[in-house]
Amino acid sequence: MTPAWKARLDALRLKDLADLFGTPKPIIGMVHCWPLPGAPGYTGYGVDTIIEHAVRDARALAEGGADGLIVENMWDIPFRAGSHLPPESIAVHAVVARAVRQAVNLPLGINLVHNGGTALLAIAIAAGASFIRVCMFTGAGVWEAGSIDEGCAADLMRRRKDLHAENIKIIADVDKKHSVRFPGIDLATHIEWTRFSGADGLIVSGRMTGDAPDLEKVREARRHAGELPILIGSGATEDNVAAFLGVADGIIVGSSIKVDGLCENPVDVERVRRLVTAARAARSA
Repeated sequence: MTPAWKARLDALRLKDLADLFGTPKPIIGMVHCWPLPGAPGYTGYGVDTIIEHAVRDARALAEGGADGLIVENMWDIPFRAGSHLPPESIAVHAVVARAVRQAVNLPLGINLVHNGGTALLAIAIAAGASFIRVCMFTGAGVWEAGSIDEGCAADLMRRRKDLHAENIKIIADVDKKHSVRFPGIDLATHIEWTRFSGADGLIVSGRMTGDAPDLEKVREARRHAGELPILIGSGATEDNVAAFLGVADGIIVGSSIKVDGLCENPVDVERVRRLVTAARAARSA
């Protein structure tokens, strides 16, 4: 007999991505915020300008047929990690994400790189988001700028309960892009830890933004994921989306749906449409 506390935790877990996005094998588009205050790329153009560009990209994603959105501080490079994330970035991120939520009627997610943890959860609560992408939920490793970081699951799961925010689902990266895991943390181990710690879904990515993961890596993740859904976290294009959706349960896409396929450019509605069309064909098949 399953004890009541375990039954409660199991009931919180996401059973199917369709429960969150309204469709199987969803396409989730990235809203990459312009550099936020405090980032080297920020030149004082103000929060309204950041909101304007984020809302424009979100509307383009919705018009192109995306099933969900993630608002991310993509251009706060070089990234800080964990507890070193500055308060001005966190505050503006929440304001921008809330504006996107009010402008576009799609399931909203938040990502705060690198590994925002409880700050990421705070942004999601303020914005009215449905889910968060957690870069390093379990395990430990080093990010591209040299920051050594560790999983945030213990603090994040407790804080989510304390803040009555258990409706916000946690989709966690395994072997995350822009990072190298510590020796001994192979993909199977990382997935096992992430499942055990309570994530609702897993994300598999390539080495860096725009890089696709090897399909065999996705197959390996699928073998170890059990009941958890798997999403592709980088490198999806209209040419490879069918192959990925033959193994994975959803796609998170950013670079290939921008003007000229460049990550720093605005979202291109026609590129979104072409990728969504290819994805829907794969769903039907």
